[in-house]
Amino acid sequence: MTLRLYDTRAQQLRDFVPLDPENITMYVCGATVQSGPHIGHVRAALSFDLLRRWLVHRFGRVTFVRNVTDIDDKILVNASDAEPWWALAYRMEQEFTAAYAGIGILPPTYEPRATASVPQMQELIETLIERGHAYPAPDGSGDVYFDVRSWSEYGSLTNQSVDAMEAAADADPRGKRAPQDFALWKGAKPDEPADATWQSPWGPGRPGWHIECSAMAKRYLGSAFDIHGGGLDLRFPHHENELAQSTAAGDGFAQYWVHNGLITVGGQKMSKSLGNFTLAADVLAAHDPMVVRYALAAAHYRSSLDLTDSTYAEAEAALARISTFLQRAHRAAGGGIGWFAAQSMPPAFVSAMDDDLGVPQALAVLHETVRAGNSALDAGDDAAAIEAASSVLAMTHVLGLAPTASEKGGAAASALDALVQAMITQRAQARADKDWAAADRIRDAIGAAGITLEDSPAGTHWSIDG
Repeated sequence: MTLRLYDTRAQQLRDFVPLDPENITMYVCGATVQSGPHIGHVRAALSFDLLRRWLVHRFGRVTFVRNVTDIDDKILVNASDAEPWWALAYRMEQEFTAAYAGIGILPPTYEPRATASVPQMQELIETLIERGHAYPAPDGSGDVYFDVRSWSEYGSLTNQSVDAMEAAADADPRGKRAPQDFALWKGAKPDEPADATWQSPWGPGRPGWHIECSAMAKRYLGSAFDIHGGGLDLRFPHHENELAQSTAAGDGFAQYWVHNGLITVGGQKMSKSLGNFTLAADVLAAHDPMVVRYALAAAHYRSSLDLTDSTYAEAEAALARISTFLQRAHRAAGGGIGWFAAQSMPPAFVSAMDDDLGVPQALAVLHETVRAGNSALDAGDDAAAIEAASSVLAMTHVLGLAPTASEKGGAAASALDALVQAMITQRAQARADKDWAAADRIRDAIGAAGITLEDSPAGTHWSIDG
């Protein structure tokens, strides 16, 4: 089977042929840390965490770079005398890191900050000027712009013509040859902090947004790499501009462009500018982190996702079904853990993941395996059930949904387990005394709390209904 990915630039599914099968290279646009993450940011990061995990499974080694934009107009605007721009950026970066880690998103191989690669950005700008694709503003402001009309392929990522594009709004239009030209370097302004500027051949200033990613991708992955990822909203102008400036400088840049769909609210894109966002911290405070991960992963990464209370409820129920089956199978295995390490996955699961990361279809295979495993347990076929559990664990592992060593871990859950076990003991005593009414009352009370009891020759076990 061949892994296929939807390449935004080609506008079609393409067989994934890496530059080096021994080391897959991947760059994903990270956060601009002017404020804390909303759940849309987490969904984007999760999309590429899933892709990365599958690439590791398929190829072994993946060098994964996700940048942090820690100097930007919005960061300067949100800074204050009490919290300078660099302190705000660092605090917000920590919030993003915590949200990502909260739902099990793996840390990147490298996570460069833009402020640490300014010399590489200036080098790239100088190359573009030398090649005739960029120019310093003639008014002496210190601005440097990319000349979009000098590069005939400009617009190829989003299939647009320059004449149909709106003016670039990422910098002061002073000194531009054309409204669509975008900023590579922004000359210092009197009202901006002095420590937010760097010396350059064009005067003190700071980098434009787009040049940051081109320079960091080249620095950490080389002039050509396999996959460039990011949210659908970054295709234009950010990724279009990255592609233009990097290829105009002579770099091969990204071989595949992969974009995740957006979270919507009532059909409208979730964004800070629209004020319709839900902070990731609030979502994680209200729901178990694995429930959030499952809810965000259950829709195909390229689709839009409108989150509701029922989305999380369905995710919680789905995870409970998986957990309950694994607990039953674990007991059937005599409490042993040897089968936890098995790595067998059904061919249908592999096929779904190879088909443009078809996680919804892969989850359907996972749940079908759970159903088959439960049926095997009910029929007394422990060997088949354990084999199914092995497959379930392998699938949940590659999706980042693998259960922890203790399914009922945590102080609150431990207390719940103690209470339920006490009631099970009381019920067992009532049955031994042939006090059937008392035994039934205890069982009904446990059931009313959403807990299922399973009587077997090995004893009585409980699980949360799902």
